Amino acid sequence: MITIIMAEDHQMLIDGVQSFFEYDEEISFIGTVNDGEELVKLVALKQPKIVITDIRMPRMDGIQATRIIKKNYPHIHILAMTMFDQPEAIKQMLDAGATGYILKNSGIKMLSKAIITVANGDTFFDPNVAFNFMNSYIEDNVTIGNTSKIILSNREKEILNLIANGSTSKKIAELLFIAKTTVDTHRKNMIRKLNLASGSDLIKYAIDKKYNF
Repeated sequence: MITIIMAEDHQMLIDGVQSFFEYDEEISFIGTVNDGEELVKLVALKQPKIVITDIRMPRMDGIQATRIIKKNYPHIHILAMTMFDQPEAIKQMLDAGATGYILKNSGIKMLSKAIITVANGDTFFDPNVAFNFMNSYIEDNVTIGNTSKIILSNREKEILNLIANGSTSKKIAELLFIAKTTVDTHRKNMIRKLNLASGSDLIKYAIDKKYNF
């Protein structure tokens, strides 16, 4: 499970992000705050796997908060989500310890990919900021947001292969010793991640990509 604390001074944005991930079985928001000082306090209390933070916030900005968090809890991954695309802002966040940088207008699906990438210990850059930053800072092992690679969990890959073999949700549940509702949830998550229109499209995709992950 990827546990997340989000710091953002616009509550509407927090509510929208949480709503999107509400039924995601791999991602769980365990706390939200509206300023940097509260972020540092909550991280100390709950120690999530990932912190998503804006840069400009009341009382303490995201750069200073990131620096404090990484000093005290170096194992926690920091993903910046902001409107600032200037190279200097990016550099300050990276120097503070962030391993991901995404713009707020990039969309929720890119945020989902950024979360998974950063949680795996890799670095993620929004393609809209990577271009200006490429020559000086981005290395070969960094994921750029417009890559065509689709990231599925091991369980999702397992279920997708069973779908490719013609198994129904009920049969998959029996084979994997999980509830049918859990299988249905995984199906919905894969449809979302793969940007498909329906369950039928998921079956077609599974057959086309059988065992090729």
